[in-house]
Amino acid sequence: MAETRKLHPAGAVLLIINLLMASRISLSRSILLLQRTNNHFPYSHFTPKRFPKSYPCPLWSSSFSLCLQTLHKSSTTTATTPPSISNCYSSISMDPVADQANPLLQDFEFPPFDVVEAKHVRPGIRALLKNLESDLEELERTVEPSWPKLVEPLEKIADQLTVVWGMINHLKAVKDSPELRAAIEEVQPEKVKFQLRLGQSKPIYNAFKAIQDSPQWPSLSDARKRIVESQIKEGVLNGVALDDDKREQFNKIEQELERLSQKFGENVLDATKKFEKIITDKKDIEGLPATSLGLAAQTAVSKGHTDASAENGPWIITLDAPSFMSVMQHARNRGLREEIYRAYVTRASSGDLNNTAIIDEILKLRLEKAKLLGYNNYTEVSMATKMATVEKAEELLEKLRAASWDAAVQDMEDLKIFSKNQGAMEANDLTHWDTGFWAERLRESKYDINEEELRPFFSLPKVMDGLFNLAKTIFGIDIEPADGLAPVWNNDVKFYCVKDSLGSPIAYFYFDPYSRPSEKRGGAWMDEVVSRSRVLSPNGTAPRLPIAHMVCNQTPPVGDKPSLMTFREVETVFHEFGHALQHMLTKQDEGLVAGIRGIEWDAVELPSQFMENWCYHRETLMGIAKHYETGESLPEEVYLKLLAARTFRAGSFSLRQIKFASLDLELHTKYIPGALESIYDVDQRVSKRTQVIPPLPEDRFLCGFSHIFAGGYAAGYYSYKWAEVLSADAFSAFEDAGLDNHKAVKETGHKFRETILALGGGKAPLEVFVEFRGREPSPEALLRHNGLLSVTTSA
Repeated sequence: MAETRKLHPAGAVLLIINLLMASRISLSRSILLLQRTNNHFPYSHFTPKRFPKSYPCPLWSSSFSLCLQTLHKSSTTTATTPPSISNCYSSISMDPVADQANPLLQDFEFPPFDVVEAKHVRPGIRALLKNLESDLEELERTVEPSWPKLVEPLEKIADQLTVVWGMINHLKAVKDSPELRAAIEEVQPEKVKFQLRLGQSKPIYNAFKAIQDSPQWPSLSDARKRIVESQIKEGVLNGVALDDDKREQFNKIEQELERLSQKFGENVLDATKKFEKIITDKKDIEGLPATSLGLAAQTAVSKGHTDASAENGPWIITLDAPSFMSVMQHARNRGLREEIYRAYVTRASSGDLNNTAIIDEILKLRLEKAKLLGYNNYTEVSMATKMATVEKAEELLEKLRAASWDAAVQDMEDLKIFSKNQGAMEANDLTHWDTGFWAERLRESKYDINEEELRPFFSLPKVMDGLFNLAKTIFGIDIEPADGLAPVWNNDVKFYCVKDSLGSPIAYFYFDPYSRPSEKRGGAWMDEVVSRSRVLSPNGTAPRLPIAHMVCNQTPPVGDKPSLMTFREVETVFHEFGHALQHMLTKQDEGLVAGIRGIEWDAVELPSQFMENWCYHRETLMGIAKHYETGESLPEEVYLKLLAARTFRAGSFSLRQIKFASLDLELHTKYIPGALESIYDVDQRVSKRTQVIPPLPEDRFLCGFSHIFAGGYAAGYYSYKWAEVLSADAFSAFEDAGLDNHKAVKETGHKFRETILALGGGKAPLEVFVEFRGREPSPEALLRHNGLLSVTTSA
């Protein structure tokens, strides 16, 4: 979900580089079953981590969303590429010989994902940095307080680093290898050094200040004012105003934070991959649906058990989301559930992969950084570029906590009563590894819905067709397959072209849908490949078109069946597509604030969470829910049950997100590294007010909390709830217009596109929201959608 960063401009060049560079460690949209069922978990990415660029999704979405090698050498088409996408990177060119050998340094229409290898990273990045250093020196020597002499050359420098580093960082997320990891780790300090050099350039900073103080300032467009204001603010936050000795200390901190965050994410990935539970007796996995058995057998085959089958095993259970979630929700073997749960919440907390010391050091360095910049704590640094303030974020979280608490307590009481009636021996002692299982049984009983039985109605091809039809209806765009036009990193990756109502291309995107635990980071995320830009126009007239990628980790096809999705996986695809739409449908030509660039981090989740609502829209859902074999539509009574089940355990799910957000703020506001209270003590303390079942004493969830320690959500996880308020209120505009009134839906969709999706970071998000909605946001729609509106605020 995207956060709704409020009134603070955030889209500057360095910001963008940071965004773009972020080592995406996005965790998972809802990678923890625990989230859904009892707990949850995050993900994320980035580089100087204030403002990530890839949008990971929350550990737990209120609408039940869950997201949960072969190198493909794609043949490039000989057809003429649309002019708006043609090469914009000729200035990267250095040594012609090196260019021929290194795809990172060559001109390209689309990134050469199919041929980039670890061996290209060191020489490619070093050559690029050398060239950019020269460009920066030239800019500083000739800079003037004007757009052509300051902002345009600055955007070109930032964009080159963003695109090339983004390419290798993306490959690390989807096609990880020890060689690629080592190469990136070696050149990363050099990349950070250049970023700091750029962000701390006094000639550039002074030129922006001069623009702000000039007589021409009142006549600048909103977008240009936002760029100037955010560059000045980011300059300060990047240490430009520090004395030399303090700036040197600041830079050391930034380098070390980058290294530690990278290591944190690698430890989580390695710990997740390391765990395998081999099962040979089918009685031990009784209850697992056929799809999960097929996946477990397929995993076993990939691990060398060539005779493994869904019927006879052996089966391998992993901590990858589809496998983990299936065990927690369906395994009747309570001992197995406990083992898998404990393995999950203690990932990366022991041995060589222990993240405990890394967390302490990250928190210590963030606090030191805040003090150097003149702030009391790191949360204040984070909030400097967001919509919210510390007080407003805490106020919202407490309001939602109070509205969710009684409902969550009742949720647990309902599980106890139900499990007792079912004869469960553990009924009076339900704990973390029980709630997911019994919640699923209660949901099946109460609504007669079995998620696994619904999978045949949600095949990936049908879901994508329905999603694209919805986009055409609401936003007036057509999405067409364009496989072969751009190189891809895996055979499963799809490539699409987005066209306007006249049939002209306006954007492109990649879609990588399936889980590949051996090489691909968990979770779901969207990121930019390139942004829309007037300055980087390939022909000097039409702007460069935006390109995005969407990545999920859903259940892959098994045998001759297509990927059959859970309803939560459907929601996840809609969610990430919402992010992509904001990037692709931007009409902002100023590249530094186009698409997702420059949008306050707590506003970024608005379009993604907004799109999830359409999964419950009858016409939309019935349009995608067709049995993959018979073509039969989802029965009407099942749709009505899905709708009724939308608020099932909403209090529990809301409370989990509030726990993560509150813990994040506590660690970055009041926690003192090295004091008597440990990070785990803080977790236990925060949980008393945000978790009905206290965490296990040995719970080390924080060691896998990549959102805030390896991503862009440090002191910003509250953004998910903040943006939920915005997205629910935005969707209520369609409800007010009448969801069955096609004319009104199209008109409202056009307005949404022309404001929320079109304006990018060129206008403050609160102003954009008011322009769309006609008023400031209200939490009423969110509480109503979650069935919590009338809940009393005791607790």
